[in-house]
Amino acid sequence: VQLQASGGGLVQAGGSLRLSCAVSGRTINGYLMGWFRQAPGKEREFVSSIRGLGGITYYGDSVKGRFTISRDGAKNTVSLQLNNLKPEDTAVYYCAFATTYSRNTIMNPGQYDYWGQGTQVTVSS
Repeated sequence: VQLQASGGGLVQAGGSLRLSCAVSGRTINGYLMGWFRQAPGKEREFVSSIRGLGGITYYGDSVKGRFTISRDGAKNTVSLQLNNLKPEDTAVYYCAFATTYSRNTIMNPGQYDYWGQGTQVTVSS
């Protein structure tokens, strides 16, 4: 399984970006896909995830109402729309794939089996 993240860049505060994660080697339908981020000197932080055939979504408290996760089963991709970006959103964003999961560990990076290479998001003030 390989994950390829793209879409990062430099944007001013209040701006928007759209991240994409293309998955090859396994279908994403019915499984757990997540986005995490890591800023310099900080631990990897849960951002959002989408799971199951119904596409149930979860968001970290710091991004609720600003970020939206979605998936395209036909293209085997997961996207993350980032709106109203803030300087504190600056980080490397990683997509991740979990073949098994429990609802209690969705936000735990250790739950995920496969990771993309990361894409840099920089928000200037």
